[in-house]
Amino acid sequence: MAIDNNMVKQVAFLARLKIEDSKLESTKEEFNKILNWVEQLSEVDTSNVEPLVSVHEGFVKARADEVTDGHIKDEILKNAPMQEFGYFAVPKVVE
Repeated sequence: MAIDNNMVKQVAFLARLKIEDSKLESTKEEFNKILNWVEQLSEVDTSNVEPLVSVHEGFVKARADEVTDGHIKDEILKNAPMQEFGYFAVPKVVE
């Protein structure tokens, strides 16, 4: 499938791209190069290739999703410019 200038304008419109008229020809050539490359993929024999469900072979063990506070509250609060009652304190911004 070859792309012409009208198709480039239509694709640009759908993709919300602004392509200057002076760049139409070079954009058309780039689109055609991309399509030619995609057509090459159809030449690859994949008849003996099983479809993948995942790129990982087997099960990937996930860590337990446990909520922790990191147990370093005092170290974190040392970095705060203001703190009060063990929490970050911020200036009042709404009256």
